[in-house]
Amino acid sequence: MRKIITTVILILSISFAYAQDDAKAKKLLDDVSNKISKYENIYVQFKYNLDNTKEKVHQETRGDVTMKGDLYNVNFLGTNQFFDGKKTYTIITEDEEVNISDAEDNEEGTITPSKFFTFYKKGFNYKWDVIEDISGRKIQYIKLIPIDSNSDIKHILLGVDINTNHIYKLIETGNNGTVTTLTVSEFKTDQAISKTLFTFDKSKYENYIINDL
Repeated sequence: MRKIITTVILILSISFAYAQDDAKAKKLLDDVSNKISKYENIYVQFKYNLDNTKEKVHQETRGDVTMKGDLYNVNFLGTNQFFDGKKTYTIITEDEEVNISDAEDNEEGTITPSKFFTFYKKGFNYKWDVIEDISGRKIQYIKLIPIDSNSDIKHILLGVDINTNHIYKLIETGNNGTVTTLTVSEFKTDQAISKTLFTFDKSKYENYIINDL
């Protein structure tokens, strides 16, 4: 009987420890979101890696994004995409093409720039994970596990700089073995930005094919 009681206590203690860690994970992410929400705007430069060892795929590039509330302007993979609050504009300079689509709440599971600091609030369970020292910066990782068992995402590791409460790295592992890593290389807030940054000026694209989807 004593052995059974001891085992039960041990199981309950471990469960309580996990619950505490999960609560810590949620609090840290909420702290990140709350801090980000106080900025007038955010500018981020990032490094993007995509790897699939089995398929022998490796892709590496860089990009940048400016965000103001739900508005964003991204330069990535040779494409400029921005959202003006109503429509999304994707400008492909190489093809001289502009694709315009109505604002949608995007597909479930899609992490758009405007959702980058809040996407975890819906559809994920949280786990307190490892901490990493990067050049003196303490990066605490939170593991996000999709609640939907049919999700294409196996899990996401979100690395948070615990000194600034800013997201430093996002590592998404897909069920197909693809690992996508986004690392923040520059982070600026409350910058002077152009009033037209999130506005589409059709006159600039007179020779482009414009697809209003």
